[in-house]
Amino acid sequence: MQDELMFLWLLLPVAFLIGWYIGNSSKIKSKVSKNISLEYFKGLNFVLNEQPDKAIEVFIKMVEVDNDTVDTHLALGNLFRRRGEVDRAIRIHQNLIARTTLSETERAHALLELGMDYMRSGLLDRAEKLFLELLDIGFYLKEAHFNLLEIYQQEKDWENAIVIAKKYETISKVSLSSTIAQFFCELADDELGKGQVKKAKEKIQNAIDSNSKCARASILQAKIYQLSGETKLAIKCYKRLESQDSDYITEIISPLFDCYMILGDINSFIDYLKKLSNSHKNTNIIIALAELIAEYKGEDIAANFIFEKLENEPSVLGIDKLIEYVLNKSEGSTHDYLKIIKKLMGKLIEKKPTYKCNNCGFDAKILHWQCPGCKHWESIRPIFGVISE
Repeated sequence: MQDELMFLWLLLPVAFLIGWYIGNSSKIKSKVSKNISLEYFKGLNFVLNEQPDKAIEVFIKMVEVDNDTVDTHLALGNLFRRRGEVDRAIRIHQNLIARTTLSETERAHALLELGMDYMRSGLLDRAEKLFLELLDIGFYLKEAHFNLLEIYQQEKDWENAIVIAKKYETISKVSLSSTIAQFFCELADDELGKGQVKKAKEKIQNAIDSNSKCARASILQAKIYQLSGETKLAIKCYKRLESQDSDYITEIISPLFDCYMILGDINSFIDYLKKLSNSHKNTNIIIALAELIAEYKGEDIAANFIFEKLENEPSVLGIDKLIEYVLNKSEGSTHDYLKIIKKLMGKLIEKKPTYKCNNCGFDAKILHWQCPGCKHWESIRPIFGVISE
């Protein structure tokens, strides 16, 4: 509301000038001048009474009187779009584009605004056409590329998204290497889904070439090696995450276990987990290691291991696992009490999200490489901490 009223106050001088111009033009009848003045004060009255909707309607009528008020039309269209009245914004900007008296710059500005109207209303094909026209005529290149990039991401047109992202980098001097790597990973996922392993490998390599720190590319590459029976190469790719982005180590624990099981070398996996547990505060690593210790050395040793870790790295998951081992050894009322606590802990863990977006705070139970909320890439991370992990 404050923004709308501020805009209207800024619009008043424009409306006044329109009225003045018409009132002083020898070609306009005095009756029209009188009507314009009345409309101006009518609109002013609406502003003073904080009735922006009615004031806007009045000023639109005044603006329509003069065909040269391009900036005012653009401003009104923007206001309507911000208010969510996209149909009105579209109508205003379409009327502008239809004028033959516009300069190249004014028409380009109107095209840009209309394209943004279409995006807001979900008419992506129409918006794309207008932004491509801006590229052809060489106006508003940065804005056109930016909006096209948004459109191609929404449409999951990753090939075009890559092309536009690279051009946007050149124009804006802003690096999009990590985002482009994600686009290549999306293409690799698509190829894997179609069974095109060779093409998937090419896309993954493109992703790594774009961003050598891309954890997702390493996971996909490892997955391909694992599926093709090249287990040692898969392990090497999975372990690469430790130096690329250690936040995602949790994602490789299970597939790494499968790889070491295939090699029949579970001891090496245990040694690797011990190394990770000493260098990274990650409860999932501790839980995985405790489960292996319980299987190969017994639950008592596993319980002691978790207890020692919990002293320095307390977490709900760790406590829950400790209760599980103690519960198996308990009897009588102690067993009953622990069983109730275990049940309550399970409900607490079930309600807590596993991942959170660092940009918008979106909570998730599974990993999304692109946040469903704010659409940022690689912003969703595993949650670490006493309660969440």
